[in-house]
Amino acid sequence: MNKFIPTLFLSLICSIGLLAQEGLPSIQIKDLMGNQVDASTLSNDGKPIVVSFWATWCKPCIRELSTINDDYIDWQDETGVKLIAISIDDSRLSSKVRPFVTGQGWEYEVYLDENSELRRALNVNNIPHTFLLNGEGEIVWQHNGYIPGDEDHLYELITKLVNGEDINE
Repeated sequence: MNKFIPTLFLSLICSIGLLAQEGLPSIQIKDLMGNQVDASTLSNDGKPIVVSFWATWCKPCIRELSTINDDYIDWQDETGVKLIAISIDDSRLSSKVRPFVTGQGWEYEVYLDENSELRRALNVNNIPHTFLLNGEGEIVWQHNGYIPGDEDHLYELITKLVNGEDINE
């Protein structure tokens, strides 16, 4: 037992380090028109990307994405960031995602992870779950859950990335 805890801790640290150096895996997701897209090809011309996992039934997810949407155009103008919202609604509910997004007026790219393959590959267990990718497409930060004000911290991190600052300070 005494060796188990340090080994577990070391494994966790290594996993986090590897995740920080990796981008999105090569897994097929769908856009809202039903076209297959390889998640690893999502890019933003060297600028940051925010990837948010959400569902139509998740109230904190909707609050987070709606709050960000209020300032999204300013965020884009100031930092060039792109937000990609990935719905984890299963195939029975996925037909409701497009009208839901339209009704919300969200300006994001929205994709469907109907089989939860991308969610599992990125170890997303709870939503909302937000990832920040740097301009090279590497995951540099992630956050689980939402409380009002989280979007301000996210914007601060995006700004640091764009300015070449260390986001861990």
